[in-house]
Amino acid sequence: MNVKVRKGDTFWYYAKLFNIPMKLIIDSNPQVNPSSLTIGETIQIPGYQTVTHTIQQGDTFWKLASEKRLSIDSLALLNPQVNPKQLQIGQRISIPVKVTYRVVDGNRPYDFDVLTQDVSTLYTIYPFLRKQVIGQSVMGKDLEELQIGRGAKVVHWNGSFHANEWITTAVIMQFLNDYLLSLTNKETIRGVETSSFYDQVTLSIVPMVDPDGVDLVLNGPPEGEFGDLALKINDGQTDFSNWKANIRGVDLNNQFPAKWEVDAARKPTEPSPRDFPGYEPLTEPETIAMAELAGARNFEKMLAFHTQGEVIYWGYEGLEPSRSMTIVNEFSRVSGYEPIRFVDSFSGYKDWFIQEFRQPGFTVELGEGTNPLPLEQFDEIYQETIGIFLASLYM
Repeated sequence: MNVKVRKGDTFWYYAKLFNIPMKLIIDSNPQVNPSSLTIGETIQIPGYQTVTHTIQQGDTFWKLASEKRLSIDSLALLNPQVNPKQLQIGQRISIPVKVTYRVVDGNRPYDFDVLTQDVSTLYTIYPFLRKQVIGQSVMGKDLEELQIGRGAKVVHWNGSFHANEWITTAVIMQFLNDYLLSLTNKETIRGVETSSFYDQVTLSIVPMVDPDGVDLVLNGPPEGEFGDLALKINDGQTDFSNWKANIRGVDLNNQFPAKWEVDAARKPTEPSPRDFPGYEPLTEPETIAMAELAGARNFEKMLAFHTQGEVIYWGYEGLEPSRSMTIVNEFSRVSGYEPIRFVDSFSGYKDWFIQEFRQPGFTVELGEGTNPLPLEQFDEIYQETIGIFLASLYM
């Protein structure tokens, strides 16, 4: 929601008027000097939307403010051209409405278009949410990193490394929405106060690493060369529900130089719906972008969300730091998922991250069953995962 600065307005005044933490207003307006506002400049107030009201017989600012539990000055601020003493029937004014509900519905087929729409909506309501394009997919879709918070500790989450595990993106995005709501409404999540996380942690999220693959699984092959290639790799079958790879048949979570050659020797040697590690490590634009992001951000810990198994893989060749065990035990406590230190699988993002940075890295396998997991499991998976999201911020 946008307002125009009046004489005497301050960020402190806006924070009090709209009951929003001032730090969120400051971070929503990074180009504005909070100690020297200019009359007439536009300020974004996070956590609010505006609705239009048509003046009816008997309406006054006092009456509207009383009915809608607003301050009269908030109405005056949003309607600087309106004389509150001379309201006209049929006149249209703006009413501020605090957002207290989710705008993200994760419990639906969650493709790249849905993600793009939800990111745009969240960014409009919560402009302290930052976003940056870190690369493009094979087909040229933007790979976006979302950031929230101002802390020195950087925690990273990602989802949909595998195409038919797209439900991980939906789970991440719904929690992000709940986190944003808790900050602007000064509420807790499961009794945990989140304002301190904003100060201590910068949360980095790549919600959909493989957008081309997700769209292939959910929507079928696209027109043109990439769709033709996918059909060829899939032996002409139009059912892509078992497809894990990117659009050209490379399994993105087998692409990292952490004993890559071991996996390459025992996996498909040409493009495949799953498990083909590429002809060498880091050939795909999606994996290159994720490797470069890790190098740029200096993650304090990294969580890669996959499906399925209700387990958490947390070790790699004994290179993980000792605190990884403490962290994964907390993840297990709050979710019921089983910690597994070592597994006979290599070349994943978690493996490479631990190898390169010696920081805690985790592959979290959500839910149980056969991929893609049905949406009937979404609510249960979401409730199991909330504790892991929170623990990744406070551990």
